[in-house]
Amino acid sequence: MLKPSIAKNDRLANWLIGIFSLVVFIVVVVLGKFKLDVALGFDVHIFATINAFVNASIALVLVAALVAVKRKNYELHKKFMMTALVLSIFFLLSYIAHHLLAGEAKYGDSNHDGIVDEAEKLAVGAMRIVYLVILITHIILAAIILPFILFTAYRGLTSEFPAHKKLARITWPLWFYVAVTGPVVYFMISPYYN
Repeated sequence: MLKPSIAKNDRLANWLIGIFSLVVFIVVVVLGKFKLDVALGFDVHIFATINAFVNASIALVLVAALVAVKRKNYELHKKFMMTALVLSIFFLLSYIAHHLLAGEAKYGDSNHDGIVDEAEKLAVGAMRIVYLVILITHIILAAIILPFILFTAYRGLTSEFPAHKKLARITWPLWFYVAVTGPVVYFMISPYYN
């Protein structure tokens, strides 16, 4: 097993993880209500493409980390998980940029007027429900997963491996689901970007 990378301080960790998670949640919710009207000279949906690529990369790194830990290569597992955390920070910045610059797109809104009328709903049919189910589960899990990820990482970095393993059994599949459904949502909604 690995030696601790950071000193154990549950009280400080609880505060930092709680505050950071709350701030990220508030920033995402509040900034999601704004759209900056700025001409940047390039298609701002490039950020959505970057988000899909980063999420797919996170999913691959999570699988590699799982394989590494199953093979008892704990140092490699740690490197993969730290990579997933860094990629998640990059994703968050790109996600905020996209939503600030592009605004909201609606699935089925083929005329890009911001309203999905009955004819547009009929045109996409049941795929709209499939999209909404994937999107809603993705959003809910993305909103609640951050503190779980951070607590799981904290337990690993302090070498509290039984607690780390117990949390990881919950955190890993949820994080993986969020990472996989991110690109799925992107590919489904991208035809409706204007």
